[in-house]
Amino acid sequence: RLSMSRIRVWTEIPRSLIKDCRCYCSRTLGLFSSSSSSNHLRCFSVSSSYRNPSSPNVGDKTPSYSYVIVGAGSAGCVLANRLSEDSHESVLLLEAGPKDMWFNSVRLSWKIHMPAALTYNLCDNKYNWYYHTLAQEHMNNRVMYWPRGRVWGGSSALNAMVYIRGHAEDYNRWQREGAEGWDYDHCLPYFRKAQCHELGANRYRGGSGPLHVSRGKTNNALHHAFIEAGQQAGYPFTDDMNGYQQEGLGWMDMTIHKGKRWSTASAYLRPALKRPNLRAEVRCLTTRILFDGNRAVGVEYTQNGEKKKVFADKEVILSGGAINSPQLLMLSGVGNADDLKHHSIPVIQHLPGVGSNLQDHLELYVQQQCTQPITLYKAQKPVHMVKIGLEWLTMFTGYGATAHLESGGFIRSRPNVTHPDIQFHFLPSQVIDHGRVASKIEAYQVHVGPMRSTSIGWMKLRSADPLDHPILQPNYLSTDVDVWEFRESVKLSREIFAQKAFDPFRGPEVQPGPQVQSDADIDAFVRQKADSAYHPSCTCKMGVASDPMAVVDSNTRVLGVEKLRVVDASIMPSVVSGNLNAPTIMIAEKAADIIKGLPALVDLKVPVYQPPTLETQR
Repeated sequence: RLSMSRIRVWTEIPRSLIKDCRCYCSRTLGLFSSSSSSNHLRCFSVSSSYRNPSSPNVGDKTPSYSYVIVGAGSAGCVLANRLSEDSHESVLLLEAGPKDMWFNSVRLSWKIHMPAALTYNLCDNKYNWYYHTLAQEHMNNRVMYWPRGRVWGGSSALNAMVYIRGHAEDYNRWQREGAEGWDYDHCLPYFRKAQCHELGANRYRGGSGPLHVSRGKTNNALHHAFIEAGQQAGYPFTDDMNGYQQEGLGWMDMTIHKGKRWSTASAYLRPALKRPNLRAEVRCLTTRILFDGNRAVGVEYTQNGEKKKVFADKEVILSGGAINSPQLLMLSGVGNADDLKHHSIPVIQHLPGVGSNLQDHLELYVQQQCTQPITLYKAQKPVHMVKIGLEWLTMFTGYGATAHLESGGFIRSRPNVTHPDIQFHFLPSQVIDHGRVASKIEAYQVHVGPMRSTSIGWMKLRSADPLDHPILQPNYLSTDVDVWEFRESVKLSREIFAQKAFDPFRGPEVQPGPQVQSDADIDAFVRQKADSAYHPSCTCKMGVASDPMAVVDSNTRVLGVEKLRVVDASIMPSVVSGNLNAPTIMIAEKAADIIKGLPALVDLKVPVYQPPTLETQR
């Protein structure tokens, strides 16, 4: 036997033992080729070897890795890449869904990788958890649909590819809420580290990160009209809503690269898979975290109908998202003790905040008929879809190479609001039922909604069966403030659409419709038509130990247990003022440095736009 500081290699190892282990061989030893051929088997280090049989509930053939990451989504792919940069550490990434490519082909997997095809995966559960909420009391008892990614890349493989960071004050608020070291000065460097913006680097943008970010290329006249109408209504133009000035209307950033969706699977996971110390498994439903006392030692999962276990020598990291991460914690005995006992789940740690503090963004569509044939209506006809598809498949250009949400903006709902609390996404098309119903007419629309809702919800286990979707209760529109802000959102959207810039295009209002004018009528319209913007978050709140709702500390460690972290959108103390994908990637980038023990990046006193006066709304 040859012994080294981190690696022990047996000179004679049964072939079946090596196959079972499926771990990695240090490149420095060079004892085996890293070829995927069955004739070139990988060896293993101490941190990816068989677990000692003295460990609880295991035999002598349970593999272990330095880190086991649950969930190959927006955060998990980042962590898998960054933690496997150290060749002395081994990483196992478990994903409940499939890979995001058939036969390693973008073209064969066009439903994911063609930006314009994004609604296809909202229509079934192939790559989608397909969640639904409880009936919402304040929304005419409607059950709300929540698509969430179940595939390599997670929701970054299903979303609309809008890259929005939120406002600097969101992160300063996190610091005040107990997330020490997560203020804007400490978060901005990780946004930059992740990003490679096509416009180049500056103090706000990154220029060399793995996440490619671009601007729209269609140059549709309706986008120009929307931005010009915003200025005519008195709002500023912003040339970068992720930079110095979020407030105003302007061009959206998108995670699209060379005409293709650039998910975290494309940006982070696939480039790292060539490393022999990273293994990524698919179709693995993680059913519980394994504990030795209050110390997490591994996870149990099912794959192809077989129950399996794997151990983590250093840490287990949950990156399943705002629904799956708290669900797995509760299934494993970490959560509200009374709720766990109700399902006969042994309590490992009483943490009442698990599943609490659920926050989301609601939005609705204000739609206007268009008098000119320049919307996407004709593009959705079968003959045109074939042409668009063929152009994309051959050159990755044309209408298939964008999600068409190329303009938007942020405004304040009323005076004395310090930073924008209403968001716009403009689309030169009509969307019906999450895109599951084809548009009916030539029309354009703005997606609009408040960004900092005061309605707080929760989620709980439906049963102790990991296959049962949890109970989701967002409590939408349960406060008077939220109702008022939505009413204002409708009025302010109508005002922009009424500006001169839209005169050449404006037809009759489609939605809410000219008959909806009074406050009561608008409120009724909101209750009937508002829907989730797909931003559930905050269910494993980051905070101080004295906060009864806190689940993880500012180092992302689960309170009251050891060797267990949560890194995804669930740990946000409060929802940010914008889309969640970019902040989730930033969280994972920052958490990776924390886990690796690296000094935190910081950029002090970065200038941020302040309105010239708070006495007026604009």
